[in-house]
Amino acid sequence: MPTLAPLASPDDPRIDAYRVIKERDLVGRGGRFIVEGRTVLDVALSARNRFALESLLLAESRVHALGDLLAQAPDDLPIYTAAQPILDGITGFHIHRGLLGVGLRGEMPSMAELVASLPEEALVVVPLGITNHDNVGGIMRNAAAFGADAALFDFASCDPLYRKAIRVSVGGSLVVPFAREGSAEAILDLLAAHGFELLALSPAGATALGDIRRPKRAALLLGAEGPGLPESILARTRTVRIPMRAGFDSLNVATAGGIALHALTSGR
Repeated sequence: MPTLAPLASPDDPRIDAYRVIKERDLVGRGGRFIVEGRTVLDVALSARNRFALESLLLAESRVHALGDLLAQAPDDLPIYTAAQPILDGITGFHIHRGLLGVGLRGEMPSMAELVASLPEEALVVVPLGITNHDNVGGIMRNAAAFGADAALFDFASCDPLYRKAIRVSVGGSLVVPFAREGSAEAILDLLAAHGFELLALSPAGATALGDIRRPKRAALLLGAEGPGLPESILARTRTVRIPMRAGFDSLNVATAGGIALHALTSGR
């Protein structure tokens, strides 16, 4: 296990990456991102994590109970500890979980590179215009749970490596390959060029989910809650609905995506 480095002051320059994370998360962190909480750190310190960790910052009161977790850490990973008042002074607000880490994005593949690398039989989830961090996290959690090969976000969607999205994903954002760039139309063009059938979830979908036979290469499109997917996108796809009780046709987008991913993977 790495050696722990106690902090005596919130002004210690070694932990600048953690400083006032509540604000700086909104505008990016120079190739870094924040992970927090025991469940996420379990993933972050495992072989499933696609990203390198730069350091950990722990409340000293939590260290004794984290022996098994910290035993997974590389010997050269800096692990800083601090009393709760110092920890709160570093971050700018109360971190009640007392477990933080900084990850490094590194060189991420472009969307074209990611799609080109997918296997001959593949399932991708394509969230378009999803700006709610909880929903993005939920979608990434479902993608990890049901074995989606990748998630492709348009640039109008929020970042799956935003702190809250990672937390809601319970580490799924660290596991599932993803790309976030370009317009919805450009993503559909790319997928069509690589032989993907486009399946768009919509309450007014022409085909019930249970009647879908999953194609060899499938792309599941999800739209924002409220407006859903625009007509220009639906016109290019096979539209799919989740049948519901009469008088109710609305589900949270992450919930709907989870149901559809389960249906598309349960037969394989």
